[in-house]
Amino acid sequence: MTQLTTIDMKYQKLKKALILLADGTIFHGKAVGREGSAFGEVCFNTGMTGYQEIFTDPSYYGQLMVTTNAHIGNYGVNDEEAESDSVKIAGLICKNFSYEFSRDDSDGSLEDFLNKNNLLAISDVDTRALVAYIRDNGAMNAVISTEVDNIDGLKKQLADTPNMNGLELASKVSTKEPYFVGDENASVKIAALDIGIKKNILRNFVKRDAYVKVFPYNSKFEDLEAFKPDGYFLSNGPGDPEPLVEAQQVAKEIIKRDLHLFGICLGHQVIALANGISTYKMHNGHRGINHPVKNLITGKGEITSQNHGFAISREETEAHSDVEITHVHLNDDTVAGIKMKSKNVFSVQYHPEASPGPNDSAYLFDEFINNIKKN
Repeated sequence: MTQLTTIDMKYQKLKKALILLADGTIFHGKAVGREGSAFGEVCFNTGMTGYQEIFTDPSYYGQLMVTTNAHIGNYGVNDEEAESDSVKIAGLICKNFSYEFSRDDSDGSLEDFLNKNNLLAISDVDTRALVAYIRDNGAMNAVISTEVDNIDGLKKQLADTPNMNGLELASKVSTKEPYFVGDENASVKIAALDIGIKKNILRNFVKRDAYVKVFPYNSKFEDLEAFKPDGYFLSNGPGDPEPLVEAQQVAKEIIKRDLHLFGICLGHQVIALANGISTYKMHNGHRGINHPVKNLITGKGEITSQNHGFAISREETEAHSDVEITHVHLNDDTVAGIKMKSKNVFSVQYHPEASPGPNDSAYLFDEFINNIKKN
């Protein structure tokens, strides 16, 4: 008789779990660790690596993440690879969860990391079928739960879960107080509005000899201006950009004064809204590390990391007299980057700081810093 390993015995004791979608569809799995329920918008990421970065990315706040890679947890976690101070997703859905890890420089297992952050995770799910369903029917609210005999109760709670469309979430992830990053004697000073900023964005600025002051999501332009920065930055973040009226006003003031402004992801959408260009919720969004983008200025292609469920109107952007489309997503022709023709303002929908192997988009940070230094 084959002797069972500790992992085998743990696996045999896993509690049954399920995923209940808002339309009533159910998928089955097993709870990785803790029991309970977690609610949020279900979406999927196609990245083969980078699960820790995904789980800690503030842009994913409140979402149930389906990972399409067949194995999650096999290389553990590393403290240097977190994009924020805690897990931001609402829950994890995967096919095979690895309780053991093999990377030498890992600081621990993903299991311990999730338990520390009190995150509900479900494995043994037919993620191919689930992703195909989301792809066809669109991102929607869902619940993952070990309460497999309480379907009616879960449906009632799910019905009360707020829809991502119109949902303001920047306040949930933004810093409460301003803070500084980098060397105060650096050659460039940047005021960054934190509407869900990732740590690696700040690292990219510091690496380029910038001193950054990070401000809360609801700061006024006068707050940022008091720092006397050389340039301004609007960060990535979660939720619908339309409710971020204060951030839009900051962008309008920066634009009106013809100051240097750079935006990424949610910041890109805020800049569009500040120019009167509307945004809309996508069918299931872009989430992965191999999305193809074409730079219309240079004619070159870029392999990009993306994570967004909203986009800006292409028709309105093309019709705008002072905004030019600089990048397009090659899978669906959505707007992936813009710049203002008469101002020092540009933004992209994707994540140049992520560089998931290719560094195709890192030049955007150089472009921002170099533009500042030219003036």
